[in-house]
Amino acid sequence: MASGAQPILTVTSGTGYALFAYDIGLSVNIEEAERRITPATARGRIRHKARAPQYFEYHPAPLRLTQEGGTLAIGSSRLSPLIELMIYDFGAVTITYRFALDGPFEQLLELSDALYENDPLLAESRTRLEQLLQAIKPAVERPLIASEVEDYLIFSIESYSWAQEVPPWVMLEEELAHVLRGERTLLSAQETQDAMACRISFGQEDAALIDWHAAVLFGKDMDDVRAVLEFANVELLEMRILDDQLDQALDQAYETISRKPPFLPFPGASEKDMTHIAQLQVDSALLFERVTNTLKLFGDQYLARVYRLASQRFHLEEWDASILRKLETLNSIYGKMSDRAAVRRMELLEWIIIVLIALSIVVSVLPMTGR
Repeated sequence: MASGAQPILTVTSGTGYALFAYDIGLSVNIEEAERRITPATARGRIRHKARAPQYFEYHPAPLRLTQEGGTLAIGSSRLSPLIELMIYDFGAVTITYRFALDGPFEQLLELSDALYENDPLLAESRTRLEQLLQAIKPAVERPLIASEVEDYLIFSIESYSWAQEVPPWVMLEEELAHVLRGERTLLSAQETQDAMACRISFGQEDAALIDWHAAVLFGKDMDDVRAVLEFANVELLEMRILDDQLDQALDQAYETISRKPPFLPFPGASEKDMTHIAQLQVDSALLFERVTNTLKLFGDQYLARVYRLASQRFHLEEWDASILRKLETLNSIYGKMSDRAAVRRMELLEWIIIVLIALSIVVSVLPMTGR
């Protein structure tokens, strides 16, 4: 907090959320996973801001469950004993830890800094994920915990003490920028402006400030905004993983197409490589479609704008463009491999015809030489 005559903001009621997003496999059979989990579970739903059409939902709905947590301390706060897990059908899982927010605003910067790449909490979340995967493994296609993880912080301030007429998100931009970036060092005016650039409000008493490390929400009943931010982080994780998988697929495809083919290839010699590339194409395209079509946002204009801001901050459009470009490149390589295999088959057929013609000539000449 800047020194001098700066106004004082005190949080009287709020909740902090530390979210970790993981990928556990190609896909999850949600119904089968639900049958194999014993704690209390529920299917994911979003509470709409004001009025929204009923068709605004997840498709399909993820599986939400709660587990008992430990007593891990984060700065001056302690985690809630209940931990929330969300399982998505495209193979993603989020683990969310809660902690109470109350007291001076400076505590938010302390928490944001303490939770930045917090190794103990990351290790705890991974252990919890491994236990979950063990329980639902039969419901997961190609189960494997990816090394990538997306962590994100959400500070939801429901009520606060503030003596000024101007909202705190207008007067405390510099302080909020430090919280959003998890940065204690003095920020430049440009950095502060960039951190505060993604701000949106539905009414005069609420605001959502969205950045790449954290988000600060002011107002009551902000669970819908939090759900959208959670899904945007899951989407970012899946885009990162898919982009990396496509890079590996392209490297394998380049290596395959660069290999010098044998002079006389055996039938089906390239079939294995082409099948592998085709499988990578299908898996990548299916995952991309599942992730991008899971959350339908056209029914609620406010939450759609929240999602667009989160997408802008997480550069989801750039990830989408990169993935589509690599899928097209992979498809082009597959086409070239298919064309080359067809040419090699034609060459092989030509050689077979030549050999057969030669054999027929030899057979026709042999009786004459026998005389």
